[in-house]
Amino acid sequence: MRSRLALLVLCGTLIGAAAAAEAIALEKSPLVKYAGVRSSAYGIKPFPEPQEWIKAVSTMGDYFPGSTPCAVWIVGHLSRARACKLDFPAEGRSFPNVAFLDVEKHERFLSAFDAAGVKVFLQVEPANADMKTLIDLVLGRYKSHPCVIGFGVDVEWNKEADFPKRGEKISDDVARQWEAWVKTHDPKYRLFIKHWDPLWMPPHYRGDIVFVDDSQIFKSFDEMAAEFETWGKLFYPNPVLFQIGYNSDKPWWAKIEVAPRTMGEGIARRIAQDCGIIWVDFSLRDVLPLK
Repeated sequence: MRSRLALLVLCGTLIGAAAAAEAIALEKSPLVKYAGVRSSAYGIKPFPEPQEWIKAVSTMGDYFPGSTPCAVWIVGHLSRARACKLDFPAEGRSFPNVAFLDVEKHERFLSAFDAAGVKVFLQVEPANADMKTLIDLVLGRYKSHPCVIGFGVDVEWNKEADFPKRGEKISDDVARQWEAWVKTHDPKYRLFIKHWDPLWMPPHYRGDIVFVDDSQIFKSFDEMAAEFETWGKLFYPNPVLFQIGYNSDKPWWAKIEVAPRTMGEGIARRIAQDCGIIWVDFSLRDVLPLK
């Protein structure tokens, strides 16, 4: 850092103080476009109330001035290995490998996010459910909410029960098709696809997709940041999101002062494009105020 700043000062004498000041500002302002938290049915108990989620998301947003307060909001999770269970009633409908909750779970949260200006990616763990069906069911139900900005797929659980493959990698054609289905509901919506292994991502197609890395079990922050830097380079110039705060990494991140901000800044400095920093719900109460 010191050598970088010294170089900027030298450049300032050659090209003007204004240019040097702009370069320093860029050095201190990582491109954190989205900052927030992840929510799941299994990650935090008791499940926080809407205003508690808003407090956590807002705190993350405050850590990164200029970012969009955001939630990765899981509305469909793995059920009985081959089914995706959606957190709302079936209303008399039936689909292969899709299960439903008896009551509506998310409306009151999404309405609160609408009012608070929080933006949301609605995510599923698809199992063996048909993806177009899931996209139509989820976005058909919730797209009236201004907070919704896209739809996400955790690829780790895409056909995960199909042995011996233990999942299905996403081809260029599949990614293009998923994205097209999402955008039929709103051209502004973005698809995100998530995995910890880039080999599960489409090899060439990028489109308007956001690429999410949820890797964990690192030995140190430096190891995490180096892996995330590689992820950013692989999917440049598309936006990338990083889920952090897993309990498997807590032995070292618990020692970091204001871990969400410090880790997020360190990651973002190594990413050339817009990125997102998302703290997972498993350890939410350890680091973010909910009251």
